[in-house]
Amino acid sequence: MTGLSRLGRTAVWALALAAAPALAQEAPDALVKRASQEVLQIIKSDPLVQAGNEARIREVVESRLLPNFDFQRMTALAMGRNWRAASPDQQKRLVDEFRTLLVRTYSGALNQYRNETIDYKPLRMGAADTEVTVRTAVMKAGGSPVQIDYSMEKLPEGWKAYDVIVGGVSLVTNYRDEFNEQIKTGGVDGLIKTLADRNKGGKAR
Repeated sequence: MTGLSRLGRTAVWALALAAAPALAQEAPDALVKRASQEVLQIIKSDPLVQAGNEARIREVVESRLLPNFDFQRMTALAMGRNWRAASPDQQKRLVDEFRTLLVRTYSGALNQYRNETIDYKPLRMGAADTEVTVRTAVMKAGGSPVQIDYSMEKLPEGWKAYDVIVGGVSLVTNYRDEFNEQIKTGGVDGLIKTLADRNKGGKAR
């Protein structure tokens, strides 16, 4: 699938948000920094993760990563204008399939970690802001830094991410064109079927 193919090698750094659900009082940049360090420690120390155990990797993604994402908003953004045309049942199925797709993608990305480090940029945020961008850079030995930004929103339960931008490429925008094409040819149900088939098939790209 084209959506995350460009992001595959660096998608593991989206795990910077992976940890227990954020505390409501925790600032978004503090969440990213704390969570990234916790999860990268798991990657380094868990023998099952290091051995590529798929069940254990999915467990880490499910328990540590997903609570910090707003999948409803992510899916709506990826759908664009077509989101409103979908029924409530179709919207739910789309969120479920998109969530599964990202679980599979990030599970594969865990195996690409090679002891890179993260540089956390100063946060620009006003006291009343409810949406911010947390900026980081992945420092790779012998290579150029890769910028990874997190678009985050403040919800009653705490800050959550609704987009990840890797090297200037937005995850949700990257999917939008493909989703629109699928809907043109097969409608919303056709898109749901395509996502479901991919999730049942081979490893996500």
